[in-house]
Amino acid sequence: MSRRTYPKYPIPAVAALIIDAKNVLRVLLVKRGNPPRKGFWSLPGGVIKVGERITDGLKREVFEETGIRIRVGPLIYICEYIETDSEGVKYHYVILDYLASPITREIKPGGDVADAKWFTPRELRGLKLTPGTLSLLANQGLIDTYV
Repeated sequence: MSRRTYPKYPIPAVAALIIDAKNVLRVLLVKRGNPPRKGFWSLPGGVIKVGERITDGLKREVFEETGIRIRVGPLIYICEYIETDSEGVKYHYVILDYLASPITREIKPGGDVADAKWFTPRELRGLKLTPGTLSLLANQGLIDTYV
């Protein structure tokens, strides 16, 4: 098992900006249940397993966290999360964000998330979002950077 805290190398991870425009434009977010950023809303995703293809890891992580099956689209954003403390680099993730569309829409939160919900762009205002999620949503024109 890989070491997620105080890693020797950055850890590759994936996340999905899942947009459902069937009836009304909405985005799927998860409330993080574990550190780092516990209690913040973010895109569903997680760490890629050794030997797992990137898009397969993304589909698996989204399903584990939300119960939603997705079609993976293009890579749209790359960000990293680095957190340090007195002992050194506590977390370092390089996150590949993909655009995705839902195949299924019924949410069944699971894995390490506290909650999962669909949000309209208006409902995103005032949410406690991770900085990377806020940046990506702003970059995609789904939210103001000054919420």
